[in-house]
Amino acid sequence: MTARAAVEAFLDRLDVLDDEAIFVHLHEPAVLRRLADEIDARPAAEVPLRGLTFAAKGNIDVEGLVTTAGCPSFASRPETSATVVARLTAAGAVPVGTTNLDQFATGLVGTRSPYGTPRNPHDARLVPGGSSSGSAVAVARGLVDFALGTDTAGSGRVPAAFCGIVGLKPTVGRLPCTGVVPAVRSADVVSVFARTVALATQVADLAAGPDGVDAFARTDSPRPSRAPGPWRVGVVTDEWLTAKGAAAGTVAHYVAATSALVAAGAETVVVDLDALLDAGDLLYGGAFVAERTAAVGEFLADATDGDSTVASIIAGGGRFSAVDLVRARERVADVRLATVELFADVDAFVLPTIPRSVTVDEIADDPVGPNTELGRFTTFANLVDLCGLTLPVAGEPGVHDPTASVTLYGQAWAESTLAALAPALAGELLPDPGDDRIELVVAGAHLRGQPLEGQLFGLGATWCRTTRTAPTYRMWALPGGPPHKPALVHDPAGAAIEVDVWSLDAAALGTFLTMIPAPLALGTVELEDGSTRTGFVAEGRAVDGATEITDFGGWRAYVA
Repeated sequence: MTARAAVEAFLDRLDVLDDEAIFVHLHEPAVLRRLADEIDARPAAEVPLRGLTFAAKGNIDVEGLVTTAGCPSFASRPETSATVVARLTAAGAVPVGTTNLDQFATGLVGTRSPYGTPRNPHDARLVPGGSSSGSAVAVARGLVDFALGTDTAGSGRVPAAFCGIVGLKPTVGRLPCTGVVPAVRSADVVSVFARTVALATQVADLAAGPDGVDAFARTDSPRPSRAPGPWRVGVVTDEWLTAKGAAAGTVAHYVAATSALVAAGAETVVVDLDALLDAGDLLYGGAFVAERTAAVGEFLADATDGDSTVASIIAGGGRFSAVDLVRARERVADVRLATVELFADVDAFVLPTIPRSVTVDEIADDPVGPNTELGRFTTFANLVDLCGLTLPVAGEPGVHDPTASVTLYGQAWAESTLAALAPALAGELLPDPGDDRIELVVAGAHLRGQPLEGQLFGLGATWCRTTRTAPTYRMWALPGGPPHKPALVHDPAGAAIEVDVWSLDAAALGTFLTMIPAPLALGTVELEDGSTRTGFVAEGRAVDGATEITDFGGWRAYVA
């Protein structure tokens, strides 16, 4: 589909939209058509997301629109889009507008907004989940292909559960937060909503990477190789869930999900997550609230249109001392260390996303209590440096139940592990993660989100991680295309180049070798941690007529 066709389809859906609380601001049709035409004029290899539309939560800057963070008097008109929005637009997706949210991203219910409450797309009696309510509803209703939210305490995972869609909460710092109104800046994450794991993963890959502005942005960190054997997934007992407030239906859905993992070939290991949940209580019940106070507390103290519940929570951060915050960080550091030990035994662990459903009427009667309950299984993740993937699981046919949602959690930078495990929850057999597979380093058109990644998927390859080479390579853009390709050439006086690592079996690698045109070849590539892998290299003659692009640091940056 062309970008112009996608925009026209969105405008048609907008004409019959019956919920004014989903979007806060929208681009004018003429602006959307201009953006689409600009995308359609570019080479296909440069716009892997062409034909898709997306929306951004109202605390994320979109050039040409007003950023409100759910508070009209806070409104500002940014001169540029947030880094993540700019990158996804450059990749060919059209940003249609900004969406509603719990004011200042403070809440898990989606009802704390002066712009109204987006209707739950499945049951109007239920909350839509928050704080990224509008983004989740827009995806669930098919208004856009994907949407951006933020997720500090569960604001991406909880609405994904209520709306029955996929929610990807990346590693803290993987997607830069430049142009995002901060909540708890050290723990804020830009999250992705989509209807498939594949699209959510692709969007996050295209938006990822430091931008040189966000001081909290990070690069991929290599992880130790796992021991051979089947996938191992941490689980909790029915009794533990019940003691933590999970409803009977939630427990039943969880048991079905863990049974599906076993049927797909995974081993389950009972784990103790008490320390994690205790650490999560610090995000709202401890000194970390002071970061919210530092971000917008001064503004809210004088605002006349602040949500009373939000204002009360954020003002509460002022009661904590610097010593309180130091002690909270020390407690979290201890739990982080214990979490590393947990992952020595499992590849991931799984929990219900929410303990129970919550209605709009309940929140009207008690704005705080049910909200706190909803975060029981989510608030710990960013504090202890985990990534998470929220997925709907099978429930009663024809009936959506928000408790029929689970979240897979992995170590920082383990998003690919979660994506590999996700199909098991839909009844698919898991691939063998054993050590008989070969890791392959790619640097150009086979990177995640680039035009030829489909060749690797077609050979059964699994994406492992994004990393860099040793600082001994130069990169050149080869003439010709599409698809456009680079050449990676070894040079002791070179630089570190961004690469992706994939895993595939030996037979598939042999097939792949026959698909590589000269002057490219497979050879040995040294990574920044000193290890070596099979990977793309180029003959010396490759640089004839080519343009050196080493200073970009990688193919993605050059393409962008």
